[in-house]
Amino acid sequence: MEFNILTTAILLITLVLLFEFSNGFNDCANLVVTPVITGAMEPRRVICLIAVFEFVGAWFLGTAVAHTLGKGIVDPRNITVAVIFAAVCGAILWNLGGWYFGMPSSSSHALIGGLVGAVVAGSGAAWIDWVKVAQVLAILVLTPMIGLIAGLFLTRKILVLFQNSKPNRANPRLKQLQILTSITLALSHGSNDAQKGMGIISLSLIIFHKISPDLMDKIYRPMPGYDFYVPGWVILICSLALALGVSSGGWRIMKTLGTKLYKVRPVHGFSAQACATIVIYLSSLFGFPVSTTQIVSSSILGAGSAQGFGSVRWGVGKQIFLTWIITIPASAALSAVLFLVFNLFF
Repeated sequence: MEFNILTTAILLITLVLLFEFSNGFNDCANLVVTPVITGAMEPRRVICLIAVFEFVGAWFLGTAVAHTLGKGIVDPRNITVAVIFAAVCGAILWNLGGWYFGMPSSSSHALIGGLVGAVVAGSGAAWIDWVKVAQVLAILVLTPMIGLIAGLFLTRKILVLFQNSKPNRANPRLKQLQILTSITLALSHGSNDAQKGMGIISLSLIIFHKISPDLMDKIYRPMPGYDFYVPGWVILICSLALALGVSSGGWRIMKTLGTKLYKVRPVHGFSAQACATIVIYLSSLFGFPVSTTQIVSSSILGAGSAQGFGSVRWGVGKQIFLTWIITIPASAALSAVLFLVFNLFF
């Protein structure tokens, strides 16, 4: 019995780490596209730089987002192992599908949709905090709009600032600044995306502890009343999984963001990264899991439209937007179906 529980726990943690890896793999393109396309850094160098600071951001910048996913959306007391398996597997499959078709889908949307779909199928809608879900969805919708407007505004200000400078003088400075914004973007991304896996693993540990307290006490001791917290070893493994995923790269999505929207120049790259950094980190600070993919993509669109809305291929932007819209219901439906399968085994 204990062997089966331990094996299941290890399998589930491995799946969550695979989700974190796929998350980093999927989001790598969003993080490195602008410095690569503008020539600020060569691809391998920027990927290594960002992977390091992804780990730093995930390790040191708090766990507020993990608390939202681990206890804010669902009630840990009434969730089963099959629900978590279905939610994570649904999110992984959606991430891989987005990568395969070269579309920057949202890992946050996929995980939240998967969690909601699996919980409704397994435990019923009553065990979901719909007010918190509404708040999270509102932030998920609002933050890309803020990124779009901020990218447009900041790019226009920079263009005015450098209007009397020749490109061969302005571009090298902006490329140097892009190294800095690449680091800050990686820190903020790590502070948000790695915590999603932390929240799911910590939620799972509570469930396994209720099943077998004696066994789980060896690796995880919950606080009185099963209050939620994130163990240090969970922070470490999720940080590593996200950093490894980022270091693997997602070149298909980079092609969409870097070449199909418009010709990205250093001014666009710097302003888009700076705006995305601020929006993502503020969201992490207040405990909201956001779509870093959406925020970075919309900031790039906003930066490009600063020189005229006709300079951006909005048809590609529309395809990205439609991918965002369908992610939550599609991943919810996928996870609900997977729950029916997993429930036969757990």
